[in-house]
Amino acid sequence: MFKTDSDAAAKPPRTFARPSPARTSHFQFRRPVATDGPAVTMLIAHCPPLDPNSAYCNLLQCTHFADSCIIAERDGVIAGWVSGYRPPSEPDSFFVWQVAVAAAARGQRLGGRMIEALLDRPSADGVTHLITTVTVDNGPSWALFEGLARQWSTALSKSALFHRDTHFAGAHATEWLARIGPLPRSSGSPTQGEMAT
Repeated sequence: MFKTDSDAAAKPPRTFARPSPARTSHFQFRRPVATDGPAVTMLIAHCPPLDPNSAYCNLLQCTHFADSCIIAERDGVIAGWVSGYRPPSEPDSFFVWQVAVAAAARGQRLGGRMIEALLDRPSADGVTHLITTVTVDNGPSWALFEGLARQWSTALSKSALFHRDTHFAGAHATEWLARIGPLPRSSGSPTQGEMAT
């Protein structure tokens, strides 16, 4: 896992309809800051088959897109990262760009919990669908998103979005669009900060 500076507590989020996590390991969920950039870059590099981004891209995600990205850390060590945004042409959707979980933190449903925490934020108000792209051979990502759809008792549709030959000149596998929704919402009280257990 990867060291980072601690950050101030985030504003209380809304509560997303979900069951309590089964594990007892404690992670702090928070918005990224610029100094997280190098650790995020390293984490992504250690999570194949994720495509590596430039260090500058990750810095922009940690700053310009901090409200739609999330870090999970334990004892000041980064254990997970999810990046995403709301597409300007589809503001009722939240696009998950990348989900990265350190090897030592896997098996604790951390990826799904980070996504749920992002959907809890006030910046996700009005989001009705979760969208992402996944290559056909990325079994862990399909398991994550199919599992979320089952957990939320909602639909997941798939369609080819960026084709290997047309869009990647044969250098990258076709990216399939997964669309999950409509998303369930809860009227429960907001949780304090972004602490998850």
